[in-house]
Amino acid sequence: MAVGNVVLVHGAFADGSSWSKVIPLLLAKGYRVTSVAIPLTSYAEDVAATRRAVSAQEGPVLLVGHSYGGVVITEAGNDSKVAGLVYVAAFAPDVNQSIGEVSSGFPKPPGLDEVRPQSEGFLLLTAKGMEEDFAQDATPVEKAILVAVQPQTAGAIFEAKPKAAAWRSKPSHYIVASKDRMIAPEQEQSMANKIGAKTTTVPSSHAVMLSHATEVARVIDEAARAVAS
Repeated sequence: MAVGNVVLVHGAFADGSSWSKVIPLLLAKGYRVTSVAIPLTSYAEDVAATRRAVSAQEGPVLLVGHSYGGVVITEAGNDSKVAGLVYVAAFAPDVNQSIGEVSSGFPKPPGLDEVRPQSEGFLLLTAKGMEEDFAQDATPVEKAILVAVQPQTAGAIFEAKPKAAAWRSKPSHYIVASKDRMIAPEQEQSMANKIGAKTTTVPSSHAVMLSHATEVARVIDEAARAVAS
C-alpha cells in the first residue's frame, strides 16, 4: 500500500498555489494532499510550518520540496512520520551546507540576475525573471498568476544550513529540470547523484510542477509506492 499523505513545500518567490496543477492529479489517485504555506520569513519558521503540517497527518508522509523547499524538507524530513522525500528541481544540501555552498562550482543561472532587494532584507524576482527564467514554459495566465501571488522572500534563507540531512536516512527521488534557469541543471543532476536519489529528467523550466504536472505527479506516486513496498 502506498503512503497515503503527501505534503508539498513550495520554494522561494512562490507560494502554495504553485502546486495547483499537481494537487488534483494526486487527489485523483487517492492521496491526502497538503500544500504548506511556508512564510519565507526565516528558515526556522519555514521548517516549523512544515513540521506542523507533517504532524497534522494521520500515518506516514511523503515530503516533497521544490527549489528552496528542498532545503526545508532536508531538515523537516527527519520527522519519524516522513517515509520518503521527493526533490523537484530543488536544493539538496548536506548538514551545515548553505545554498551558496552547495551551488559553488556550478554555472550561475541567469534568473539570479533578476532578483531585486527590498526593504528589511527581503527579495523579489522581477516579472521578467518570473516569465523568462522561473517559468518560461508556463502559459501566459500561469506566468501572470506567479507574478501576482509572489511573496517577498527573506534573503537570509539562502544562508540557512540544515542541522540534519533527512536524505541520509530516507529514500529519495529527484526531478531534474533540464531547461532550468534558476538552478543550473548540471547542479541538480549532481545533487541527485550525491543523495542517491532515483532520478527523472524532464525538459522543463524551474516551474516543473506547472509545465509538467503530470510527470511530477507520476514521480510522487511512484515514490509513495516505493517507500511503502
